Order: sequence, then structure tokens, then C-alpha cells
Amino acid sequence: MEHMTFDEIVNAVQGKVVLQGNYEKFNQISTDTRKIDKDDIFIALKGENFNGNEYIKVASDNGASMCIIDEIKYREDEIEKGTTIIKVEDTKKALLQLAKAYRNKLNLKVIGITGSNGKTSTKDLLAAALSSKYKVFKTQGNFNNEIGLPLMIFKLDNSYDIAVLEMGMNNLNEIHRMAEAAKPDIALITNVGVSHIGNLGSRENILKAKLEITDFFDKNSILIVNGDNDLLSGVKSNKFSIYTTGMENGNNLNACDIELKENFVEFSVEENGKKFEETFHVEIPGKHTISNSLLAIACGRILGMENKDIKEGLKNLQTTAMRMDLIKGKKFNILNDCYNANPDSMKAAIDVLKNVESSRRIAVLGTMGELGEQSYKSHKEIGEYSAKNGVDLLLTFGEYNKAFEEGFKSSTKAEYKAFDDYSEGIKYLVNGYLKEGDTVLVKASRSMKFEKIVEELKKNNL
Repeated sequence: MEHMTFDEIVNAVQGKVVLQGNYEKFNQISTDTRKIDKDDIFIALKGENFNGNEYIKVASDNGASMCIIDEIKYREDEIEKGTTIIKVEDTKKALLQLAKAYRNKLNLKVIGITGSNGKTSTKDLLAAALSSKYKVFKTQGNFNNEIGLPLMIFKLDNSYDIAVLEMGMNNLNEIHRMAEAAKPDIALITNVGVSHIGNLGSRENILKAKLEITDFFDKNSILIVNGDNDLLSGVKSNKFSIYTTGMENGNNLNACDIELKENFVEFSVEENGKKFEETFHVEIPGKHTISNSLLAIACGRILGMENKDIKEGLKNLQTTAMRMDLIKGKKFNILNDCYNANPDSMKAAIDVLKNVESSRRIAVLGTMGELGEQSYKSHKEIGEYSAKNGVDLLLTFGEYNKAFEEGFKSSTKAEYKAFDDYSEGIKYLVNGYLKEGDTVLVKASRSMKFEKIVEELKKNNL
């Protein structure tokens, strides 16, 4: 990390020194006492089931040089002499304020990514595309909320050229607060679907929330959007530049000569009507991969990269676990995409399943969360989409089994099964149903923990 003085830290968090220790320096910022090393700063966050303010003694014992708290839950005689304690109004807010102050010390470009789905895949693609020319940091895992994002900012230093930071949200103003801390120079919006519509009420409000990523833009900032998305195609601004990408005509950057294969996609691009000679190859299947790749390619070009260098960078692609991973077994194939789910990503996964060379195609689907009043209708639509796109068996778990069944059976006579218990569903598949050459897609919202199903299927596929 880059150095911050004691006064810079106290001023950034608008804190008051309540216990002065022998503060000299700090190494890292931590919100978990189990991971604290000597001279780290501990920020005591509160959640539904925990209160970090109760762990100040542990943080001090472990060598914390500073603790930032919003409640006093310690005795002074418990605290080591080396630990300074700063009290703030709200530690979660202080975490973002400190990240903002730290970001302002960094001389690098920040690229923010948001969207209803495809954020993490686009992050991986963009980091790869830029890697042949720049030293790139990217958000680790799903550290993309108001706690995760600042922790990623603290991992940066001036040895990096570019930071690719993912921003997710459940409500209005969340991305606004993250954008204030990260201050992106360029932003990418993958799409606007119905994720979180239960909280936000309409797709128009979801668009409004996503556009908060531009709240701290100036005339030199650039927003890159998927112009094939109905709501994003209409975004206009006098304050900053907008660059559109897509597979339909009329965008600044369009894909052409598209090939969708079992394990990868290939395509060429046209920029403002001019076709380039390079063919781009991306080792992730599915049409949605092209949409995400175009955003990455556009960003590379805006940053002055040649197509050949972007193409070379894409060879360094490292994807986040549990996202569209085709596992070829001795008996059957598993398409593991159980990291998260919403209607658009469900359809994208079914499209990939359709392109896998397979005897039969089985979709094991579960609940999509945070859809509010749209929940039943959305699950029914996915049932119908499965039926119309070659799914031979739809097997579902969760509270919307009836909706899946209604949509599926309205469009096909293929087999449908619903189970309350994972073990019963797995038993049905492995004890007789699955045959050599079949492919099983496994997908649901993260809370369903469908990776358990993937692990059991793997054990029965040796």
C-alpha cells in the first residue's frame, strides 16, 4: 500500500482519537480480526449477526496499530500500548471515506464495471484484454459491494497502471457511494435486466442505479455500454462521452462473422463501419460472451491498444470459479454455472447448453432471488425458454417449482421433475437417468448453494 499519515487517516474518516497509542505506520486495512497482522488497521464493522466493536481487544492483541470504531465496547486496560483507537459516526461509511482518500493518492486509471449480469465475466475479459500492454489489478471474487470494493482499493498501489473494479448493488445510491470512493475514469455497463427489481420496482430504476457509476465523471470520462440492450441504447449525456457496442448494427463497435462453438466463441469486429482483419477467439462459450468481450475490446481501443495486442491479451483469460465451466466426465458432462442467477443469465446458460455436443440436455435449475412481484412470471418464462431450446429434462428445486413446471409443460412434452431435497434429485439423475454423452447444466442463485450438486455429480462421474 501507499503511505498515509496519521492525520490523513483521521481527517479522511472524520474521526476523534479516543485512545492514543504509539502509532507509527500501518500495513493493511482489515475488517476481520482473524486476518490481522502486526501494524494493520482494523475497521470494526457491524452486521446482522456480529459487531466488530466487540473484538477490539483481539485486534490489539494481534498487533493492530489502529482500530476504527463506532461504539466503545472495550476496557482501556485491555488495549496494548501500540494501538490507537479512533471513534467515528459509522464505520461502514468510514471504510468508504478512507478508500476515497487512498484512491486520491494513486496515479492510475480506474475502470468501473456494473450491470444486471455479466459483471464478473466482463471484468475477467477486460483484465485479460488489457494485460498484454498494462499491469492490471482486478476485483477478486465477488468483492463488489460497499465493503468489498474499498477493500479492493486498499490492495492497489502505484505499481499498477489500471484497476478494474466491479460494482454490484441491491438499491439506489449504493453504486453512487462506491463511485465516490473509486472515482472511475471509464465505466462499462453490461446490461439492464430485472435483477433486484424486487427492491427497485422497475427496470427504469435499475438503469438509474447502474448509471450512478457516472456520478463523478467529467468531460474526459467515457461510458461504454451494451447498445443491444433496449434501455442502455437510449442513454445520452452532455457531461461525458458514450461509446456503444453490440451484435446489432448501429453501435460504435459491432461484432460480425460470429461463430458459437461448444467451448469458445469467435468473431470479427467493425468500428464505425470499418471492418478489422483480426478474428477474436475467447475461451468461454455462449453468445453473451461476445457481448461482454466487445465491451472489453472497446475499452482496450479507447486506451490506445491495437487489436492484435487485445487479441494477445485475451489468451491470458483467467475466469472466476463456478461460472460457465464445462466439465467433461467419463460418463456425462457437467456445465457448472452455479455462481449466481437471474433471468438473462439463465437464458444465456441454456443457450450454451444448446450448443454443447450432447446426446441429451438436462437443466438442473433453482430459485432466482430478488425478483419481487416478477418472481413467478420470471421462473415460468425460464421453464418455457428451456422447453423451446432443446432441454430434454428440466429438474428444479426451490419455491418456484410450480412456475418452472407451468412454463416448461406449456411448450413441450419433454420430462419435468421437481424435488425438495438435493440428495433425492441427485439420486434420480445418477441412479438410472443419466447416460453416456448427456450434459447437465447446474444453475441457481448463490444462496441455493448448487455447488453441492456439482460436487455430487462429479463423484458419480469418475
